[in-house]
Amino acid sequence: MKILVTGGAGFIGSHLCESLLKDHHQVSCIDNFCDFYDPVIKEENIKEISNYPNFKVFKVDITDYKGLENIFMKNSFDIVIHLAAMVGMRHSIENPGHYMNVNINGTINLLEMCRIYCIKKFIFASSYSVYGNNEKMPFSENDRVDNPISPYAATKKAGEIICYTYHTLYDISIACLRFFTVYGPRQRPDLAICKFTKLILDNQEIPFYGKGDSFRAYIYIDDVIDGIIQSVEYVFMGNKYQIFNMGESGPVSLNKMLET
Repeated sequence: MKILVTGGAGFIGSHLCESLLKDHHQVSCIDNFCDFYDPVIKEENIKEISNYPNFKVFKVDITDYKGLENIFMKNSFDIVIHLAAMVGMRHSIENPGHYMNVNINGTINLLEMCRIYCIKKFIFASSYSVYGNNEKMPFSENDRVDNPISPYAATKKAGEIICYTYHTLYDISIACLRFFTVYGPRQRPDLAICKFTKLILDNQEIPFYGKGDSFRAYIYIDDVIDGIIQSVEYVFMGNKYQIFNMGESGPVSLNKMLET
């Protein structure tokens, strides 16, 4: 299968590309290697798979319509797995316009490429943040998500709606995956588990705010990759649109995570 992965040099994307290559798929990676964190980390993420003969890397931003068009004109894809995004709820409050441009306009650009080049299968990386202040646990895909509390969450909710529109208008089979807190090797350096582990290894004090009684639903990277691959199989079963949560149903407190 010919698979395009956007954000393919990132934490989740690099693991996905590696898994797909081991399954003998032809994989193309789009990543802009931006400086949200050190781009060298992304280069290291895909270093071991860069020599695969069936692996291509395109350094292109998803907001660059012409750049995307050039890729899609010269390559054929059976499916697009769209992981690329500006991430981080707090950062999005500081720069909402940039998040809207990348996460919404970039997603539209990719869906337009699918429409123009007749690609009928699409996976969209959404986020648990769309649930906002929903206090019902565990979160369900059937819950109302009309009250996002960050621009980042709003862009992910918008992405799901735009995906549904393209599904309805152009018969594109789409799965939207709401990722919870993913952890494991290559995790982004700005996330808590990575930061805490480095501080512990360096014998430094861990900055701790509040009582540690906040909760998150964690999910290990291998389980996420398995879920993405199963969602690929799902969209090839017919013309579908479906949202899936990707996380454990049991939340873990910050205290418990740090203790572990």
